Amino acid sequence: MSTTGFVTVPVALGERSYEIRIGSGLMTGVGADAKALGARAATVVTDAHVGPLYLDSVRASLEAAGLAASDIVLPPGESTKSFRHLEEVSNALLAAKIERGDLVIALGGGVIGDLAGFAAAILRRGVRAIQIPTSLLAQVDSSVGGKTGINTKAGKNLIGAFHQPSLVLADTDVLDTLSPREFRAGYAEVVKYGLIDDLSFFSWLEKNWTEVFAGGEARTKAIATSCTSKASIVARDEFETGDRALLNLGHTFAHALEAAVAYDGTRLVHGEAVAIGLALAFEFSARLGLTSEDDADRVRDHLKAVGLPTRIQDIPGEVGDAAHLLDLMGQDKKVSGGRLTFILARGIGRSFIASDIPPQNVLGFLSEKLA
Repeated sequence: MSTTGFVTVPVALGERSYEIRIGSGLMTGVGADAKALGARAATVVTDAHVGPLYLDSVRASLEAAGLAASDIVLPPGESTKSFRHLEEVSNALLAAKIERGDLVIALGGGVIGDLAGFAAAILRRGVRAIQIPTSLLAQVDSSVGGKTGINTKAGKNLIGAFHQPSLVLADTDVLDTLSPREFRAGYAEVVKYGLIDDLSFFSWLEKNWTEVFAGGEARTKAIATSCTSKASIVARDEFETGDRALLNLGHTFAHALEAAVAYDGTRLVHGEAVAIGLALAFEFSARLGLTSEDDADRVRDHLKAVGLPTRIQDIPGEVGDAAHLLDLMGQDKKVSGGRLTFILARGIGRSFIASDIPPQNVLGFLSEKLA
């Protein structure tokens, strides 16, 4: 932990190690950080929501440090994580003559971070990247750990690569511009870390969530605790061959629900899908006799208290029947040999990887929840 105005969380991956810095005003120093990394040039990838707020200051910082700066501004929304926009970004990076020693800077939420990171991973077989996440969800989850990718009709994040950033700058000032819906959606990922393996953190969130939403020290603590948890898991399982799958608690349900609404962010954003997925994961665990109904109720009650959805019926419109959702789950990245793998729980803070869950059990559970 740093005492110089921001908190530092290390991600220990040998020669691919890097820092997550969490604090106020970090974005304006990105030029010095890029210079310290030895870059000659940098291209900022952002979207039409974030760009008008922060692009000018990021470019000014880069140029003040003597870097050749360029940018590309994309449409906002989950549909931007596509082959079409990956091609657009790749061509822009080539036109800017970004070399392996230069930098791609992802300035935005999870969509921009995933897309720009993937473009960096494949450009010239790998160029460096800095993540500047501008949503709570991206600060505590998608910007950390090196998962990059795009969506297809078959499912979410099924085309991608592991590509660690060189630095993550989580500027807490930018969170004040988020809508209440966006902040709540990011908070679902914060709750997830308590549910995976940290009961004390979940209990702290139950008591202090209003302070986290208000900002200040509680918000910084929540972000730093989340990043520390993720960094620890990533350090011991970078390529998701074991424990890292725990980070997908609730996501098997969530990704299927997102695919069911065709990634329509007006109906369902990722964090909302995760909130429903977390509630379903604990309810399914209770149905299987792994955890208590009281624990499932406690998880659902906390998510509801902050204003997050917890039921499939909370999603506007139709999502299809149980068989359709089960079919979408069959495209989940954790599927092995055609067998479903879920992250389930023996209690709050006691999640585990459950392989080979019988599909008929899932189908019955989903049918019950859709009734």
